[in-house]
Parts: sequence; structure tokens; C-alpha cells
Amino acid sequence: MSSPTKIPDLDELVENFALFDDWEERYRYLIDLGRTLPAMDEAMKTEENLVRGCTSRVWMQSYVKDGTFHFIADSEAHIVRGLVALLVGAYNEKSLDDIAEIDVEAAFKEIGLDQHLSPNRRSGFFAMVEKVHAHIGAAG
Repeated sequence: MSSPTKIPDLDELVENFALFDDWEERYRYLIDLGRTLPAMDEAMKTEENLVRGCTSRVWMQSYVKDGTFHFIADSEAHIVRGLVALLVGAYNEKSLDDIAEIDVEAAFKEIGLDQHLSPNRRSGFFAMVEKVHAHIGAAG
């Protein structure tokens, strides 16, 4: 079994999206990103770990170790898994100090997702961001 691919950090993800000329290619890249997520144990897919406000089911669990934030998340929907991967690239294995400087909303707009996702997916993405920030707040 091969090890999962490391998801690029948020700046690199923004650069990678800029390489694609059309949205069909960008959606394909987003879906491919979702495929790189490590598998989430079924036992973690609990009601407590469910993200509220997402049309598709998304589960998220996190912890802080030595001042570094770690989280794992999963979804049933391919595009949503890609959005989860964006958040992993943005926040996973970052120090709590560095996380305070991350502007996911600006990256979301720079990539163009604010214009090319359905309103439900946009709402779900920001529900995931809120849950990440709640986890970080509880850990910090």
C-alpha cells in the first residue's frame, strides 16, 4: 500500500489552481486533491464529529500536539473532499501562531471558488472553516 500524497500548503494550492485555464480542469484538480486525503477511520465518523451546515456529510476531528494543530476530515462527496483537502493544506500541521495569519477566505476568492461553487457548497465550506476555528479555539 502506498503512503498518501502530502497535500500542498495553501499558497501552493492557489498557485496550482492558477495553472488551469478552465473550470472543468480546476474541478478535476479539486476532486484529485480530495483523493489524496488520508482515510478517516469509520469509528471517527460520529455525530459529534459531523460538521453542521454542510449539505454533504463531513466529519472532522482534531488535536493539538506541541503547539501544532492536526486534523483529519472526510466527506462522502468528491468535490467536498477536495474542499476538505484545501483546509488540510491550509491548517494541518501548522503552529497555532501561524494559523492566526492564514486567510482562507482570500485564498478561496483568489482561486475563484466564491464564483464557481454552488451557494450550498460555499456555505458548507465556510461551515467547515468555522468548525476548524472552533477546534483551534478550544485547543488554544
